Amino acid sequence: MTAEMQRTLDSAGSAVARAAAADLAQGVGRAALIFVATVLAALVLAAPLIIAAGSDPITAYGALYDGSLAGRRPFAETLVSMTPLLFGGLAVAIAFHSGLFNIGVEGQLVAGGIAAGVVGIHMSAWAPVHVLLSLLAGAAAGALWALVPAALKAWRGVHEVITTIMMNFVAFSVSQFLVKPGGALEGEIPTGTEPVQSTAELPRIWDPTRLHLGIVVALVVAVACWYFIYRTPGGYRFRLVGANPVAARFNGISSNRVIVEAMLLSGALGGLTGAVEVLGTHRRFLDSFSPGYGFDSIAVALLGALHPVGVAAASFVFGLLRAGSTQLQL
Repeated sequence: MTAEMQRTLDSAGSAVARAAAADLAQGVGRAALIFVATVLAALVLAAPLIIAAGSDPITAYGALYDGSLAGRRPFAETLVSMTPLLFGGLAVAIAFHSGLFNIGVEGQLVAGGIAAGVVGIHMSAWAPVHVLLSLLAGAAAGALWALVPAALKAWRGVHEVITTIMMNFVAFSVSQFLVKPGGALEGEIPTGTEPVQSTAELPRIWDPTRLHLGIVVALVVAVACWYFIYRTPGGYRFRLVGANPVAARFNGISSNRVIVEAMLLSGALGGLTGAVEVLGTHRRFLDSFSPGYGFDSIAVALLGALHPVGVAAASFVFGLLRAGSTQLQL
């Protein structure tokens, strides 16, 4: 390789790095703007409703702050609530980039939670390996749960909104059947399994709070999703099919293949949502472990403008509201 060619390659590499940095900076700026605008709009619009209910807005906002940000434990609870919302928001965003509306994240996280719980309870392995296998089982179960809507959309044109909603109800029924008294996964508490083995637990990272390693995994996955969507040929194919399927076909891109790939990836992220909750927060599978994270994830993805950085910021906002609402009820 000549010196001139080497300089050309170095220049091209620098240009790519600068473009990546610029895109990330733009995403961070947009996410920060969304965060500030959302908080301010919520405070302004909620004040008249609080007054109409006979309460003081300042007192209510103070309670929200106390329950979500005022100290180690409240802030940790905000991050605990943020974690599944970040996974779920990324799942919805990946599908949206491909022109798909995955409303089935709630069912996919239930499937992922069941699979992770089964592996965490019944398999024995060295701690890091056991955790990894449990997470992979959850991701695989979520992807499998998304396979039926993906196949029906790709080869029969059945709208994914209908099929993912149907698969949600199937997941709920399967969950109830497995953990009911006499069910295959019946545990020591009603509607729950036995605890997962200690080797399968996601470790707590901020004692004495419930914050676990899942938040780190979620942030790493968010960075990986950003890189995939905006810096890989696969992400380009997803975005092109989502923006213009006809143009994608003329460029030799199979829309059916992208539909299946996008739904499987989205489902895998949905499954990870449930797996992380089971292994990190509850340490067992519970029939009602999700208070609607999959449905909230739709709002998180849209509020974050489908950008992983924006989704992270939006999930923090929703996590703050979830954690703070506990104090508001006191």
